[in-house]
Amino acid sequence: MSVPLAVQPAAWARFPARVGAMCLVELQKLRRDKSELITRAIQPALWLLIFGETFTRLRAIPTGNTPYLDYLAPGILAQSALFIAIFYGILIIWERDAGVLSKLLVTPTPRAALVAAKAFAAGIRALTQALIVLVLAALLGVGLTANPVKLLGTAFAVVLGSAFFCCLSIVIAGLVMTRERVMGIGQAITMPLFFGSNALYPVELMPGWLKVLNHVNPLSYEVDALRGLLIGTPSHLLLDFGVLAGATVAAIWVASALMGRLVR
Repeated sequence: MSVPLAVQPAAWARFPARVGAMCLVELQKLRRDKSELITRAIQPALWLLIFGETFTRLRAIPTGNTPYLDYLAPGILAQSALFIAIFYGILIIWERDAGVLSKLLVTPTPRAALVAAKAFAAGIRALTQALIVLVLAALLGVGLTANPVKLLGTAFAVVLGSAFFCCLSIVIAGLVMTRERVMGIGQAITMPLFFGSNALYPVELMPGWLKVLNHVNPLSYEVDALRGLLIGTPSHLLLDFGVLAGATVAAIWVASALMGRLVR
């Protein structure tokens, strides 16, 4: 049944409120389970402490005048946000099984607003992880910027990147329909996304086929933006944010279209 045109403005007017409400729910979850922040910080801490410190001393990866640990820190920041967002599809499956998703879908709120709410809630969660990584990087002597505008841009890049990968996870959930498959596919694609980006090494060192994958990998644009903002390396901020924003909008649209499959 078609929705009357008069209802449309009221429905889309709920978009910001729904996104804000979901973000508040996510913050409440973090407040109830502070141990999750600590456990999730272990992996990026190991990357910085072991991989970063070791390869800085080996000088095996040429990064110009930038110390390798400085070069690595933005990549690990993007990685930690990716690992949080890529499994959000499991939450959608859980909500379907609990009957929550079907109740949400019959409300006047557009499906795109529901997906965007999940996506930016993932971004809020990733920001808390990013803060831990930045504090650790600063303690290790990484030369991070103190410019508030650049730090705000960093937060925006993290939120956009997390929102895209959250929507990608929802798309996977809409296709495979089970938690086990979402978990399996999420685990299968995180490492290729990470190693196929410029998070660990410059693009110039990649073989030709990997350069092609790097150019279509949204994580690479997130890392490039974070490096330019945090440590001042040459970057393409307009292109980076344009790709991240465009990819996020497209992913929200696709995820919204697939959302209905989960409750059939």
